[in-house]
Amino acid sequence: MASSNNKRRILAGSFGNFVELYDFFVYGFSVPILATYFFPAGNPTVGILSTFAIYAAAFLMRPIGGILFGRFGDRLGRVKMMTITVLVMGGCTMLIGLLPTYGQIGLLATILLVIARLGQGLSMGGETSGAYSYLLESAPEGRRGTWIGVGAAMAFLPAAVVGIFILGLRTLLGDAVFEDWGWRLPFLLGGVLGLVGLYLRMKVEEPEAFVESRRTEKITDPLRTVLRTHRGPLLSVGLLSSANGLVTYTLNGYLYTYLLTVAGLGQVAALLVVSTAIATAAVLYPVTGMLADRVGRKPLLLAGTLWTAAGIYPAFLLASSGSVGSAALAALILVVGTALTTTPQFLVQAEMFPTAVRYSGHAVATNIGNALFGGTVALVSGALVSSFGTPVAPAPYIALVSVFAFFVVLRTPETRTYDLQHSHRNTTTASQHAASEPVHD
Repeated sequence: MASSNNKRRILAGSFGNFVELYDFFVYGFSVPILATYFFPAGNPTVGILSTFAIYAAAFLMRPIGGILFGRFGDRLGRVKMMTITVLVMGGCTMLIGLLPTYGQIGLLATILLVIARLGQGLSMGGETSGAYSYLLESAPEGRRGTWIGVGAAMAFLPAAVVGIFILGLRTLLGDAVFEDWGWRLPFLLGGVLGLVGLYLRMKVEEPEAFVESRRTEKITDPLRTVLRTHRGPLLSVGLLSSANGLVTYTLNGYLYTYLLTVAGLGQVAALLVVSTAIATAAVLYPVTGMLADRVGRKPLLLAGTLWTAAGIYPAFLLASSGSVGSAALAALILVVGTALTTTPQFLVQAEMFPTAVRYSGHAVATNIGNALFGGTVALVSGALVSSFGTPVAPAPYIALVSVFAFFVVLRTPETRTYDLQHSHRNTTTASQHAASEPVHD
């Protein structure tokens, strides 16, 4: 019975992540087409940068979503908020698939695209923190990293699924038909997936850790509490977003467009390279989660930030060559960087807050950090390439932030043995970790 309940919980939390990120990634993979349909004809570079600006604007909504959903998620429950976020995301994604174009209704089309994208960002601001809080609090003893790794895998796997789906549609419909109306189909599917996520989440209960916290902790305003008494963790968690934000969103939010517009690869080749790379990263996330359970979070984070700092220039150099093989090697460099940092980062960020304010604290800090680092990487990288006229222009920027992230990690505590209810080191738990056998679902 316990095993069945665990499977339902991990499926509900992680599949909701799949739905949310599927919807988010559809936009990223559709930037070249959206630029032609929702902005005036003329300069393609301006259209793409404008579309990336809307992509970044969604990240600016994430802190607002984090504040809104986090506050109610700590008061009313993780599951309730997770059902709302998945519905909002699915509805906004379907709306993009139904929008008339700039050629049909002018500037109103652009405004409606912005509104839908802002709705996606609002939803994402609550979804990520809710899902990871739920998975962390539901995980068996000694398996937090593994469960968060599964959630991370399901969050990034959609990028590969979207790429393969778009490739299949292009093959089935032909490029002309796909670029005429077929591009809308992935957006419409996002609405259907939202209903599936809603169904799964309605079948699970709140984690016992959350129920116990609500029974014993009398906190009426979690947001005010976390802002007043957890400023240190807020700063650390926000800055930790830089540890993998740039490399992750370079891989799944910018590389595809870069390979098309800078390296000159064809649609099929670019989709295959990026989709394969992201699928590989998703497979590695549970593996690094298991490693984080065994050796700790910090060793992986330190290795990942150093890897990215050293490898980002060769990655852009390879990606810009115009060769499919070189592009695949570039993507592999990014894969290693994101695999080493993603799961450990999510773990540390959630474990640094006690259960009573975890949703609020995680949501506020990570969404601000992602807005600053992850959400702007495509816009900044595109602008750097355009301004300096060199395809490796983004590399120094990403390398510098990675070095900064390394020092942030050095000052961040190891949270593997933290007690979740109170978010401090529990030496009893630490000794149990060392002596216990792996827990099986």
